[in-house]
Amino acid sequence: MDLTHLNSKGEAEMVDISSKKVVHREAKASGKIFLAAGTLELIKEDLINKGDVLSVSRVAGIMGAKATSSLIPLCHNITINKIDVEFEIESDGILIKSTAVCDGRTGIEMEALTAVSISALTIYDMCKAVDKNMIVSEIKLKEKTKSEL
Repeated sequence: MDLTHLNSKGEAEMVDISSKKVVHREAKASGKIFLAAGTLELIKEDLINKGDVLSVSRVAGIMGAKATSSLIPLCHNITINKIDVEFEIESDGILIKSTAVCDGRTGIEMEALTAVSISALTIYDMCKAVDKNMIVSEIKLKEKTKSEL
């Protein structure tokens, strides 16, 4: 198996994408933060002292996606067309879903995954005073597509 981020000497390197065609790309990711029932109620009723947890988390996820190439060393800096972050409150936590869209030479899955990760960590940060047993889990790429422009 050839690893694309290693050169012939086994050293890390950024992949050269200059010969790839610009195509429309979309990636969807999801993850979950498990929370106590009481914490979920506080979030629903907007009673967390740090503010509106889901609104802040949504903005944090978007900002995180935009900063992906600064956070992940060999990730390309790409122009992002759109980042969506959505939440579904479930009985045991919050499901986080992101969709990232770009027109570029390389994929946008890292941005979708980063949006979910940063959103989950923001929820964790905002709720840590009331819930000491939160778990961030199940972060995964759900789908990625590309189509000719």
